[in-house]
Amino acid sequence: MSSHHIVREKQEPALLVLGLDNFDDEQLGQLLEWSPTLIVTPDIAEKLNAYGIKIDWIITDDAIDNLQSDIKWLPVGKDTTIAAALNYLTNQGYPSVNVVTDEFELDDYLPFADKINLVIFYDQQKIYAVSSGFGKWKPGGEIINILSKTIALKTLGLEEVDEDEYKTIADGFFTLEFHEPLIFIAESL
Repeated sequence: MSSHHIVREKQEPALLVLGLDNFDDEQLGQLLEWSPTLIVTPDIAEKLNAYGIKIDWIITDDAIDNLQSDIKWLPVGKDTTIAAALNYLTNQGYPSVNVVTDEFELDDYLPFADKINLVIFYDQQKIYAVSSGFGKWKPGGEIINILSKTIALKTLGLEEVDEDEYKTIADGFFTLEFHEPLIFIAESL
């Protein structure tokens, strides 16, 4: 018996791959499981092509010949690579995107945090934006890093272990309350 799933366009998060140095093949396979729209840089395109992975878009101002059929080109122009990709996805109505990267600068993602649901995989961390009142169940002893500057951050279920670094006190929910519209947090993979 086999099961068949119909995935509608844009139902699954798009996948933007900017770097794979610290990301293992199993994690990548999980993100590719539902055949997301795949956007990559030229270097990553060559790596994924070698694995036989179908690429939808390459972010570049220079076309690459004979890599795969039906690849579309997403020009960078005056934007950064990240901004070009995220502008495209938000303009096309994608509700969410998973980003795999070897470099992370919070300022690159801030302009998009209220336009698209971002999940960034960087340095063995999962980074995402949350609203005040955010809560999540985690096992005890898990580390949560607060990446955004906050005023009057209140936590429940967490103890501070270092500046902007918290540990879950026990198995259960932790919650965050703050005054900013959104903040970015990171949890270990």
